[in-house]
Parts: sequence; C-alpha cells; structure tokens
Amino acid sequence: MLRIQHFQKSYNGHPVLHIDDFFIAPGIHWIRGSNGSGKSTFLKTVGGLISFEGDIVLNEALSLKQQPTAYRSAVNFAEAEPLFPDFLTGIELIQLFKTAKNAPSGQEQPYVESMGMTAYLSDRISSYSSGMLKKLALVLAFMGRPACILLDEPLTTLDVDSLPVLYSWIADLHQQAGTTFLLSSHQAFEGDLLPNVREILVERATLHYSA
Repeated sequence: MLRIQHFQKSYNGHPVLHIDDFFIAPGIHWIRGSNGSGKSTFLKTVGGLISFEGDIVLNEALSLKQQPTAYRSAVNFAEAEPLFPDFLTGIELIQLFKTAKNAPSGQEQPYVESMGMTAYLSDRISSYSSGMLKKLALVLAFMGRPACILLDEPLTTLDVDSLPVLYSWIADLHQQAGTTFLLSSHQAFEGDLLPNVREILVERATLHYSA
C-alpha cells in the first residue's frame, strides 16, 4: 500500500523523523506516539502537505515526488484541529471538496445524517464549534474514492456518541472499497469497534510496528 523510502523531515536543520524503508500494508493502522513525536508531521508528509526528503509510493505505482497530482487525488487527509474559511457554509465547502475529488452525487448525505450535522450545515463556518468543525473535516476526508485516508487525532473534540459512528464509517469503507486508514493518537487503541487494527509506534524519531 505505502512504501516510505529514504525519508527524512527536518525543521530548522534539526531532523525530527527519519525512515530508511518502511512498508504499510493495506488495512486500518493506529499510529501512536507521545506529543511531539512526529505523528502529525508524518501524516502531513504522507498527505502531500509538507515537503520532505525521500519518497512515498502508493500501491507500488504512484510516487508522491514523481506523480504528485495523481497521488494526492488518491489520498485524503483530515487535520487534528481543522481550519476552514469562515465565510463559507458547510454545504459550500463540501461541494468544493466533492468537485475536487470527483465525488459521486449525494455521497455526503449518509455521513452528514449519521453525525447529526444537517441542521447547521447551511450556517457559515464562523459559527461552528470545535466539535462541529471536526465532524465537517471527517466528512470531507471521506469524499471521493480515496485509496488511503489519513485522520490526525480523529478522537480530539469528538463527542462520545459520535465515536462509534466514525468507527462504522471506517470499517464499512475498508470492507467495501479496500480503503486503507492511518489514524494517529497519543493513546493506545482500545475497543472492539474496529476490526484488525494494527498499531504503528512513533519512537526515537522513526516508525515500527507494535509487537
């Protein structure tokens, strides 16, 4: 699914993450590490949002460095603390993402309804709470036909009732479309709402699978 090769990310000349060669198989992966360990940096580089040295290859075919447009079209990303233009409504932002991702008509409806978002989507984003913004970011990450979805701290600001809803989205899309998921958190994964979750640890500025 994802091959990370000769990867290095530095800030102000200080290396924060170094990966010689690491393969992430298709599936649902829980990326765990302490605050500041590089989880968000890793997801943002995989999502093609920030620069890095090396390369990331999707499905042994799409190189982020050599085919950046095609690669980014196949990978969706949701920020830990999303920021969107205040002057847009939720409906308008969803339509923008659907156009960019060539999403099917009405694809957003089951997601919006299951998260209880219908009542406020026509309001401007400036009026949204942090929890409402998080739900909107999650809906956007599921638009189109992504091969891989990256969710940075997806549980942050999400209410308890919405957690099983999100897990059902992930399980269903993985089962139906084979979509791979990378979810980051500083917490260990708990619960049985997601099947066969494999944990990847971010430690000592690199990645390794949990035993």
